[in-house]
Amino acid sequence: MDISVVVPLYNEEESLPELYGWIERVMKENNFSYEVIFVNDGSRDHSWNVICDLKSKNPEVKGIKFRRNYGKSPALYCGFEESQGDVVITMDADLQDSPDEIPELYKMITVDGYDLVSGYKQKRYDPISKTLPTKLFNATARRISGIKNLHDFNCGLKAYRKDVVKNIEVYGEMHRYIPYLAKNAGFTKIGEKVVQHQARKYGKTKFGLNRFFNGYLDLITLWFLSNFGKKPMHVFGFLGTIVFIIGFLAAAYIGADKIWCLANGIKQRLVTDSPFFYISLTMMMIGTQLFLTGFLGDLISRSSQGRNDYQVEEKI
Repeated sequence: MDISVVVPLYNEEESLPELYGWIERVMKENNFSYEVIFVNDGSRDHSWNVICDLKSKNPEVKGIKFRRNYGKSPALYCGFEESQGDVVITMDADLQDSPDEIPELYKMITVDGYDLVSGYKQKRYDPISKTLPTKLFNATARRISGIKNLHDFNCGLKAYRKDVVKNIEVYGEMHRYIPYLAKNAGFTKIGEKVVQHQARKYGKTKFGLNRFFNGYLDLITLWFLSNFGKKPMHVFGFLGTIVFIIGFLAAAYIGADKIWCLANGIKQRLVTDSPFFYISLTMMMIGTQLFLTGFLGDLISRSSQGRNDYQVEEKI
């Protein structure tokens, strides 16, 4: 099979027939063999009934229904597991992603050799309350991930080589960082394509400021896990050692100064009357706690099932 189209959705009953008809037309015009996997993320409207109706008339349609709303990442994960196509295309169900982009995305994967191609909605029809946070978010994501050529990490329209979706785990709200996940898994041929952004035709946007702030927290988590997930002692142990040494040297200096004053008959207040004494003790305790955190993290990492989690690309 050439292409699997994975469409996560939540309350999109009005757009689904039009979206599938559009996808079907593009596929037939280009003679692609395909499947369309609709993942119903606990919709409260009649989206599932629409999917069932499409399935009854079109054998290329597959449907997955969640019991409740889990989020886009679990929906994509289930869609990726079900997909059989050599190239996997993801797009949103709100008609803001154009299926006319599919042939060129397919070509970039199969001919140009990319592992992943992300869409870039250069001209958007969203309000500034959404576009401005998006620009700030993408600038930060480029900086932290090191993927300098991507301008729109969160674009729902993406194309993947089959190996990519079968070797990454999308969880929580990490769908925003699939290119970063792919890079960490060893898929470094990541490209971008300027795509057409359609104005929303039905329903209302699911974007909220909470998703913007959560995105930054998830990015920090992913950065830490990708750099120190297998070696927590390298960060916590190092920081703990530095903090402990600074606190110890400060306490030693206070003690030495007290001894020197006593030896020379110089009157001085008690060591415990100095705030610097308690600051140094606090630093030593914090340093010890950080070191123990790294030690425990290392023990957990070494006993986990994924401690030798690596992927072999080829054997001869």
